[in-house]
Amino acid sequence: MATLKVPTQTPSAAEDAEQLHKAFQGWGTNEALIISVLAHRNAAQRKLIREIYNETYGEDLLKALDKELSSDFERSVLLWTLTPAERDAYLANEATKRFTLSNWVLMEIACTRSSRDLFAAKQAYHARYKKSLEEDVAYHTSGDFRKLLVPLVSTFRYDGGDVNMMLARTEAKILRDKISDKDYAHEELIRILTTRSKAQINATLNHYNDTFGNAINKDLKADPNDEYLKLLRAAIKCLTYPEKHFAKVLRLAINGVVTTRAEVDMQRIKEEYHRRNTVTLEKAIAGDTSGDYERMLLALIGHGDA
Repeated sequence: MATLKVPTQTPSAAEDAEQLHKAFQGWGTNEALIISVLAHRNAAQRKLIREIYNETYGEDLLKALDKELSSDFERSVLLWTLTPAERDAYLANEATKRFTLSNWVLMEIACTRSSRDLFAAKQAYHARYKKSLEEDVAYHTSGDFRKLLVPLVSTFRYDGGDVNMMLARTEAKILRDKISDKDYAHEELIRILTTRSKAQINATLNHYNDTFGNAINKDLKADPNDEYLKLLRAAIKCLTYPEKHFAKVLRLAINGVVTTRAEVDMQRIKEEYHRRNTVTLEKAIAGDTSGDYERMLLALIGHGDA
């Protein structure tokens, strides 16, 4: 379901590093050459290119790109060039900063990554920032947001498909009771959403819908303007149908969505976006962006040839 297009015959990492180095030489930067290389290499290939670039030219490729590029195009290329774990660590750290604080980014990382990917992101966070993601999230959040986000980023869910239907029935009733009491941050509600496998949560929410006649997110709209309830509904959507969540928020955070999902489920997000908006994502990007930034994003969502 990824949209990344990698040529069947790719040059060696050394050749790619040489091409990137050439793109930085002379008057001006050859942005088209940068896109043609980086936008068509997978995470393992990009990591190897960075290593060889550093060995060959004595400079971190990310620093070279930072010097040569600017604005939204620079951000998209830099985010894309990082490994998925490094990128998530960077975005999570940015989301805990005062002027870029985003509970939504933290929630998306915690709820849409596999357990192993979330663990890898936390390891990358340790390595880069010399502290844990959990302690930063706990320090920079408060109240109900902290109650939800700390266990979300701390969890290591079972990723398999096994489901306990008796447990699903029991926990659907618990969720219903807490929501009926308007106790939206109750420890039992949070325990279920932050520790159960995604397959188990889907079974529980299906039982909730069948038994009580409403989707859980409809029952969580008691106050449509409540920011915590918005985040809680989005977390449930990310745990169950991430493509629907990303299709909804895509145009507000296009850089982050495209660079984090192009190797995962961007095809499903594109299809959901088209269904939701009756316009293709390609057309939306062409209308909202321009130049090298537009070309980079279009390449990552699979527009054109590798």
